[in-house]
Amino acid sequence: MTIQLNSDKNLTIHEAFRSQLNDLLSEELSRFSGQITRLEVHLSDENGNKDALNDKRCLLEARLEGMQPIAVTELANTHELAVAGAIDKLITSLDTILGRLSKQ
Repeated sequence: MTIQLNSDKNLTIHEAFRSQLNDLLSEELSRFSGQITRLEVHLSDENGNKDALNDKRCLLEARLEGMQPIAVTELANTHELAVAGAIDKLITSLDTILGRLSKQ
């Protein structure tokens, strides 16, 4: 599973945070590593430099072998919370979709 991190112009991803994200995503999605060929992570700050609640956005797009991509989005007060919420949503989506396929 290849993990690709992207950010908008309002956010700079430092190497320590990049490494932390890679480790977290690899660990949390390890049981799907055989099905996910690439995982794209898009982090953004919806309001730029202005302070606001729930303005940090994480979009996860999982590319599955032989299937359409699955995308989920989460907004939160911090990027860490947004990533955690998006991971939970992605796991739920993958469980549902791959569970349906295994029953066929």
